[in-house]
Amino acid sequence: MSNSNREKGRESWGSRLGFIMAASGFAIGLGNIWRFPYIAGNNGGGAFLLIYLLIVLVIGVPLFYAEAGLGRKAQAGAITGMRKLAGKGSPWVSIGWLGTLAALLIMSYYLMIMGWLFAYFFNIGIGTFQGITSEQAAVIYEDLISNPLAVLGYSIIPTLLLGIIVSKGVKDGIEKFVKTVMPLLFVMLICLAVFSLSLPGSFEGVVWYLKPDFSQINANTVLAALGQAFFSIGIGLASAFTYGSYLKPHGSNLVKDGAWVISLDTCIAFLSGLVIFPALFAFQMAPNSGPGLLFLTIPTLLDQLPFGYIFGLAFFLLVIIGAITTGVGLIETLAANVAELFDLKRKASVWIIISVTFVMAIPSILSQGPWSNVQLFGMDIFGLIDYVSGNILLTLGGLLISLYVVFQWTFKRFMNDINTGTVSMKLSSAWKPVISYLIPLSIAIILITGLM
Repeated sequence: MSNSNREKGRESWGSRLGFIMAASGFAIGLGNIWRFPYIAGNNGGGAFLLIYLLIVLVIGVPLFYAEAGLGRKAQAGAITGMRKLAGKGSPWVSIGWLGTLAALLIMSYYLMIMGWLFAYFFNIGIGTFQGITSEQAAVIYEDLISNPLAVLGYSIIPTLLLGIIVSKGVKDGIEKFVKTVMPLLFVMLICLAVFSLSLPGSFEGVVWYLKPDFSQINANTVLAALGQAFFSIGIGLASAFTYGSYLKPHGSNLVKDGAWVISLDTCIAFLSGLVIFPALFAFQMAPNSGPGLLFLTIPTLLDQLPFGYIFGLAFFLLVIIGAITTGVGLIETLAANVAELFDLKRKASVWIIISVTFVMAIPSILSQGPWSNVQLFGMDIFGLIDYVSGNILLTLGGLLISLYVVFQWTFKRFMNDINTGTVSMKLSSAWKPVISYLIPLSIAIILITGLM
């Protein structure tokens, strides 16, 4: 299929709400409900939150516009799209390759986390967490993640679900799904945050979460905040590029819709912290418990709730839904690139990617059990993949996007392209020093000092 024919038959979002919900759903998912609290917990709470919010506002917003705008301009996936914009063989095409590699690595361990979620949903259903202490919750978590066969079995469920949803297409699969489930997730998080704040001793957790302790801030804290912002919003993952490519070139309001996406994403991240940290301090648990933070806190919290059994099932079901909305974005990104590079039909490319990522999930699953003693650069396999993809590849991808705007796109053309379809809320020339100097310099400094 030629490029021109492919573009004529290219799918597009059915509505503005569809794009906002899909991009928000990708951003919100496990990046905010699972990853944000444990990264914040490992990096000092309030100090991390402050840096994270500043990065989202100053760096995240313009780069989301840039990446989604590149996709809208190219009307293609990240790799073939950058070839169209910069020329085949251009070093700028590495933006697409880096984002696709990051998406592949993240998806490889994402299936494991989704397997944990399905396991918890099942265990709540059979009453495993009723009447348990926080210490018993920790034992249940360790027993689960160290059992590779059980995790692999549970991971098959989200693998098949993702394949079915994405293979149905952009409008009939992804858009219909996210428009139904995202409002439910938002309401459930608000309810849980209200209850968590009502627990005796929870105020200490609120103070820890909201009051910055500047002694906790170092280069690693800033790098972690930058990586989390990119992970959450979807910058450097080629996903904003892919979702942007389904926008109509002249009939979409990227400035306003992008502001909605990032606002919803940041709000959910903040709410997730208000669910987790007050409960942690109420139950006298450590905030730096790592990737298992959600799985240690929520079962203990739910046991204190009236009708906690029903609430627990509903909560984990909705977190599963949030995880699937992110997984959908990652699989769509990978499948779109494979389909365009190898001239395959959607269903074929989707199931190829599904199969590859499932096989790639096995090392991360084993690293929590039989291979837990395998350490690379002081991290297990899962930790290393998360660090390389979330902190290095996304940050490097974001840096390349910012440099592309400066040297290839140029600010004037960038501003005009992003403002296409916008009537009231426009990107102004006041952003020029931020986009041309502050963003690339900041990302480069954060990346170098964080790695050193």
